[in-house]
Amino acid sequence: MRGPLGAVIGRYPSSDGTTQIGGIIKHNRKCRDVAFLIIFIAFWVAMIVNSSFGFNQGNPLRLTYGLDYKGNLCGDEHADPSLRQLELKYWLNPNQVYQSGVKDSQFKLSNARSICLLDCPIPSEDSLNWVCDYPEGDIRLSKDDWIDRNYDYFEFLTPEMRNASLQLQGPCYPVIFPSVNVYWSCQFIARASNTSLRHWQQMGGVNINEDIVIDKSIHSFINSRSSVLKRYMADIGKSWPVLIVCGGLLPLFLSVIWLLMIRHFVAAMPWFTVALFNILIITVTMFYYLKAGWIGNDAISPIIGEHDPYIHVFGRELNHLRAVAILMTFVMVVSILTSIAIVRRILMATSVLKVAAKVIGEVQALIIFPIMPYAVLAIFYMFWISAALHLFSSGQVVQNNCNSNCCAYDLVSKKVNCDRCCGYSIHYTPHIAVAIFFHLFGCYWATQFFIACSSTVIAGSVASYYWARGETSPEIPFLPVFASMKRLMRYSLGSMALGSLFVSFVESIRFILESIRRKLKVAGTTPDSWFGKMGYHTSQGCWRCVEWTIKSVNRNAYIMIAITGKSFCRASAIATELIMNNILRIGRVNVIGDVILFLGKLCVSLSSAVFGFLMLDTHKYSSGHNKISSPLLPVLVCWALGYVVATLFFAVVEMSIDTIILSFCQDSEEHQGTAQYAPPLLIETLNDQNEMQRLTQ
Repeated sequence: MRGPLGAVIGRYPSSDGTTQIGGIIKHNRKCRDVAFLIIFIAFWVAMIVNSSFGFNQGNPLRLTYGLDYKGNLCGDEHADPSLRQLELKYWLNPNQVYQSGVKDSQFKLSNARSICLLDCPIPSEDSLNWVCDYPEGDIRLSKDDWIDRNYDYFEFLTPEMRNASLQLQGPCYPVIFPSVNVYWSCQFIARASNTSLRHWQQMGGVNINEDIVIDKSIHSFINSRSSVLKRYMADIGKSWPVLIVCGGLLPLFLSVIWLLMIRHFVAAMPWFTVALFNILIITVTMFYYLKAGWIGNDAISPIIGEHDPYIHVFGRELNHLRAVAILMTFVMVVSILTSIAIVRRILMATSVLKVAAKVIGEVQALIIFPIMPYAVLAIFYMFWISAALHLFSSGQVVQNNCNSNCCAYDLVSKKVNCDRCCGYSIHYTPHIAVAIFFHLFGCYWATQFFIACSSTVIAGSVASYYWARGETSPEIPFLPVFASMKRLMRYSLGSMALGSLFVSFVESIRFILESIRRKLKVAGTTPDSWFGKMGYHTSQGCWRCVEWTIKSVNRNAYIMIAITGKSFCRASAIATELIMNNILRIGRVNVIGDVILFLGKLCVSLSSAVFGFLMLDTHKYSSGHNKISSPLLPVLVCWALGYVVATLFFAVVEMSIDTIILSFCQDSEEHQGTAQYAPPLLIETLNDQNEMQRLTQ
């Protein structure tokens, strides 16, 4: 049985009736959960090593540009020859492209001969254009001259080279099909130029297949799952200014404004928050409809640069946007209906928010304190995102193993070479997937750790206020926030590591189970029976309940750690017992307050998403080198970063309410049901008979 917390915090009546004054928070503490702090430090060392591997092996440009037949990355100025400004991958041999698209063919498009160009070639209207291999050997042309000649030096070829070219073995290849720049690869359009084809046939060239397969082959390659994932990751790298503004600075500004409004306009804030949330959720949904092409003519296009307006190419990203638009429609409807349902309960939220507003007014350093963990997280995220881009591109460039006919004329050896003519690919080993998962887990754990530290510091500051009877007192430290931070750094970092590990572990298990479910669904082995589907959805619901419960227990445990200095598990037990003993008294008020705060966080994060859409809709990100494949992932990252920033700042109100309520429960329990240290406003909120009657109805 635990003793009274009065001996740990603040003034308390002794056995002889006198008041013992020993400071708001006693310092009879010791370090807790040290083993988990050591594990957390070791994990950070492993994170640094893991990231170093990515920085050494990765190249984020691989996420955007392709490889030529020599294994060089398009656009790489250090390649041999230098490919500076030559960023578009072009497949030279149309018959190889066709062969790679034939059903059951053993030939892969990655083995088709490809080079890097400045722009996509188009057929001539009155003659035959050629695209020739990189000039070397007897072809005495500089790279710039080769580009100025539109990659054509057919007139300089010897008779032997011309015969090889007419056999589609190079070094020059005819431009029969028009092509457009689709995500930095030249997508063939299966509309052969009659003029170019007639000239080719008159010269005695081999037969060229004109089937639609030549279009679908490259289209399938560009829209493969791995290619789409690479483009999504590349979008993050290209849109880093958007992430800084909409994911960092904007939510910082909005969160501070929201706290100040809570301080001065607390009665109106619940109504304002609910109304703003509905407006923002509708706005974000409409943006998705716009980019999906269901409203207006602003749908995303995979084509980069100017092109024939009659050419339409669809990417997998458009389907993803349409799926998200449907999902957002469902979320929007549910959100609006839910906000209407809680209108009658908003008055409860107003009453409990008034208590938090008074705390913020008394301990004003709470408004600016979250800037400290915000700055730490900002530095961490910049490092983490950079390392993530390098990890995702850290595969090795290796030559493919193929037994296909890929013979081509070699300008150096001056003959047709059929040895080692296979193309190159980026090979990802299984340990890279493990490194990426480890990196993702590290991000979530670190985020939860910093949020836990911030919440505990706030809880310690608010506890000082409560146990001084809600008044400015000499017993309250001059800077309670920094005093609370000092206690955290000295005694409780291990407890923060343990609590954040619990949440990260549960979330990781849920992620793994969801990945397994998706693979089973693709394989067609998901349960089709009504009983099986019911069991699956029930297990998903139970797992989410477990996750929510752990997060709730963690938050209350952090409060008791700040107050008592106990270990994480012991603090969790104390907090849970207090809540269960007073569930009817505080439950509904606290829940409604949490709902309003959750909507406030969503308002900040949805505002980040809206401004992210607006910034990504500018010319900079819709054309040229910085063109993104889809706003989906950058907007989602802006939303997530905005939510994390809002969580840091809204924890001031959230933890103030929870700390005051838990302290009130303990105060009442120690003094036979009558709280002696509670501020008058809190007593009015929780003990008023009319309020209690309404809560229990």
